[in-house]
Amino acid sequence: MGRRKKIVQECERLMDEPENIRNIAIAAHVDHGKTTLSDNLLAGAGMISDETAGEQLAMDTEEDEQERGITIDAANVSMTHEYEGTNHLINLIDTPGHVDFGGDVTRAMRAVDGALVVVDAVEGAMPQTETVLRQALREGVKPTLFINKVDRLISELQEGPEEMQKRLLAVIQDVNELIRGMTEDMDDIDDWTVSVEDGTVGFGSALYKWGVSMPSMQRTGMDFGEIMELERADKRQELHERTPLSDVVLDMVCEHFPNPVDAQPRRIPRIWRGDAESDLAEEMRLVDENGDVVFMVTDIAMDPHAGEVASGRVFSGSLEKGQELYVSGTAGKNRIQSVGIYMGGEREEVDHVPAGNIAAVTGLRDAIAGSTVSSVEMTPFESIEHISEPVITKSVEAQTMDDLPKLIETLRQVSKEDPTIQITINEDTGEHLISGQGELHLEVITQRIEKNQGIPVNTGEPIVVYREAIDRASDEVEGISPNRHNRFYISAEPLSEEIVETIRMGEASMNMPELERREALQEAGMDKDDSQVVEHIHGTNILLDQTKGIQHLNETMELFIEGLEEALDNGPLANEPVQGTLIRLHDAKLHEDTIHRGPAQVIPATREAVHKSLIDGQIKMMEPMQDVRIDVPNDHMGAASGEIQGRRGRVDDMYQEGDLMVVEGIAPVDEMIGFASDIRSATEGRASWNTENAGFEFMSDSLQRDKIMEIRERKGMKLELPPSIDYI
Repeated sequence: MGRRKKIVQECERLMDEPENIRNIAIAAHVDHGKTTLSDNLLAGAGMISDETAGEQLAMDTEEDEQERGITIDAANVSMTHEYEGTNHLINLIDTPGHVDFGGDVTRAMRAVDGALVVVDAVEGAMPQTETVLRQALREGVKPTLFINKVDRLISELQEGPEEMQKRLLAVIQDVNELIRGMTEDMDDIDDWTVSVEDGTVGFGSALYKWGVSMPSMQRTGMDFGEIMELERADKRQELHERTPLSDVVLDMVCEHFPNPVDAQPRRIPRIWRGDAESDLAEEMRLVDENGDVVFMVTDIAMDPHAGEVASGRVFSGSLEKGQELYVSGTAGKNRIQSVGIYMGGEREEVDHVPAGNIAAVTGLRDAIAGSTVSSVEMTPFESIEHISEPVITKSVEAQTMDDLPKLIETLRQVSKEDPTIQITINEDTGEHLISGQGELHLEVITQRIEKNQGIPVNTGEPIVVYREAIDRASDEVEGISPNRHNRFYISAEPLSEEIVETIRMGEASMNMPELERREALQEAGMDKDDSQVVEHIHGTNILLDQTKGIQHLNETMELFIEGLEEALDNGPLANEPVQGTLIRLHDAKLHEDTIHRGPAQVIPATREAVHKSLIDGQIKMMEPMQDVRIDVPNDHMGAASGEIQGRRGRVDDMYQEGDLMVVEGIAPVDEMIGFASDIRSATEGRASWNTENAGFEFMSDSLQRDKIMEIRERKGMKLELPPSIDYI
């Protein structure tokens, strides 16, 4: 019997004992060593050979990940580990650290109960460390800390034991400060700070495969002094054999991370708003493998042989081949073709996967990342809140027309796998637009289309996504249909930031019960009377119907809304989407005869009315912004802040942190294209930086006209603006 087969059988046995299961994610700032650490754990558990661990990067399965040396897709893997005489099943997800792939981290956190946060001993806690901690705590996932690259402190920085201890304690304090700040208002979480004494902090070197923690020192009798001697004497193999990293980390996982039975009663109320008194809620709290099936999809991947594979967490019941299950948001049922678990990085088919595990399923053709899949109709889990929206777009076209159908199919697939990407397909021009979180995000996606699908494509220059929004309330304006028999009277005004945020977070939408929607909007500050006549929500815009008893309006409303959506998707300035606007329909005059108030009449009339009201409200262009943080040595600080200021940015703060200066500021995304190479040359490669999307801001008046003309020209629109836009 092969060793692999043995491991599979052992995993199958452990799947049924939720007390001995640990579902965990590894998360960290980019390049702090997550993937190298995952390799170590796999080797320690006997999944890959010891020698290649750390170089093999078993979790980075895609070629582009190997080339760039970064993780792009979250990867799943399972292993077994014996702790205090009991075997444990550990399901681990290795997540990306690069900000462009933050969506993957958020989705991974939904599937796990513990997060192993990795921090580089030399760099300390970084902005992305803070982001991943926030994503974990928001989902009710418990953190522990592993401080990596300690070998560099010993060999490169030549630090003595005291300095080293100081530096390591400082990292732990930083992380605890973040955890404290984020859990203050959470009643369901006691004290989740980490400490060396409790054994919730580990140290070591993923590259040289050694690690140490308080419990491991007591077990092996090795202390820090001895470790430093061996490290300095280059006896790294001996170090690895005497205190292997995988034992230290996997022991910590088994001892300090909650198992599903402990975790689910706390996590379910955070991620599910269904009836807490129902049998279903009880089954999820108890991790009942005989209950109704509830499965949350957190990731979708393409397998050339099996088609789409959906992975995610089983919260209750057991998944089995042949089951017919509901997928939230779609009609009918999907039939499961196979169920499996991950062994190392490979999928191994099994008969059933019970509650408390991470499973891989084929046959769920309607599922997307974020779907709730269940055997009974139920309230779906909370949608996974992605922290940012797309800000940059590239056009992609197939080099030969024959590849077009295949390209369209591939693009649809891409948007299914990664909800943070938006695809717009223009059937007329054959041009397809991909919008994503940043330059790297789009570059990776287009490369994959070429490599994996073998479709040669041409990509355009990156284009930034703009928005249009009004500055003040408009007067009532009139829109008239081409046959002059139908008239609509509307006005527009800006919505408050609170209301826009409520819509954006999905807390007020047209597919919720009217009462709930009304309450949510009133809570965000909307007038009570207004909240009762909300007719439609489109993007972050709201339509109110304030008309009284108008004949035929009901049958015409559908066409009116169609015209409204068209007008809001293509604003009057440059056909960019309009955001944050409240449209009031005050009155309408309609022709008696259906024939004279068809689409060809109502849609142009609506469009005219909406655009007139927006122009009267002094509509202007908004551009997407990015928060920028640069860490540089003192003597390059001027060059670094110059890079922000020279990009129409502003520097908000500068302060000393350790031996580096930190420069914080904000700059338009449009100006940040090509930032990477510029900052490298300006600081001789000594800077590390981080950007995060920061929403949209009005462009300064002096730039409005030029930018509008530039976009209109790019879109092939005519270059004279309507005379009524003379305020720009």
